[in-house]
Amino acid sequence: MSGRTPKHVAVLMGGPSAEREVSLSSARGCAFALREEGFDVSEIDAGDDLVALLCATAPDVVFNALHGRWGEDGCVQGLLEWLRLPYTHSGVLASATAMDKTRTKDIYRAAGLPVVESRIVSRAEAMAAHVLPPPYVVKPNNEGSSVGIYIVHEGTDEPPRLADTMPGTVMVETYAPGRELTCTVLGDRALTVTEIHTDGWYDYDAKYATGGSRHTLPADLPPEIFAACQDYALRAHAALGCRSISRTDFRWDDTRGAAGLILLETNTQPGMTPTSLSPEQAAHHGITFGALCRQLVEEASCDR
Repeated sequence: MSGRTPKHVAVLMGGPSAEREVSLSSARGCAFALREEGFDVSEIDAGDDLVALLCATAPDVVFNALHGRWGEDGCVQGLLEWLRLPYTHSGVLASATAMDKTRTKDIYRAAGLPVVESRIVSRAEAMAAHVLPPPYVVKPNNEGSSVGIYIVHEGTDEPPRLADTMPGTVMVETYAPGRELTCTVLGDRALTVTEIHTDGWYDYDAKYATGGSRHTLPADLPPEIFAACQDYALRAHAALGCRSISRTDFRWDDTRGAAGLILLETNTQPGMTPTSLSPEQAAHHGITFGALCRQLVEEASCDR
């Protein structure tokens, strides 16, 4: 594949995860942009017949616009490796590691990056008693887009009643107060820092509904905090072994100065919807949405 310009791109979309609708929104926009950039594009909904569809389609490159489990946790990446198809975004190991919040935190700590205390417990334990002193957060260990998030506030007497759809084991972590920040890494460059403003918790609707959140870009931060976010995002990208693009999310308690900045997670497949943060940061640097999609495709083709 190396040395040959890709012409035919298969955009993977949908899939069976809890983030299916996010993926469909991302993929449709990416497919349209890639066609505008001159590529032949096939849109593939990733179901049980994915292997057969990929073999029949025979793309030069796969644009992975899946989100959530199976799509960004190393599963479909392993499948694409087996089929010897170049694909966008991170590889198997980085994808699997970044989707596992506990393993991600272990790698952050080893790289000297700040995180809050957390524990992995059974769903039953989380509902039986407070695992950590409130305030704390309960969430799946391997989902994204704020799917299945419970906040237990300070002064709450009872542990949370978790939905039956929550997995058998969950992560319980100390609640990190403060301002919501994020930084995209594209290639070897930290683009900028965005501050995200919402009227409440930055949940699924705030992330993807039109008007659900407001973005300040670049974030109005002290220079040392802005620089620290960019530095930490680059170090997280490298420590996890990410490829091409990632986005790392932070909380900053501005009452504590530099000590109040902590990493939440790194997204190996940042959203590409009309309200998504990474395309917005790229645009801030003069990179159009189409040019961003083209760059991801061309980088993927050069990896083979």
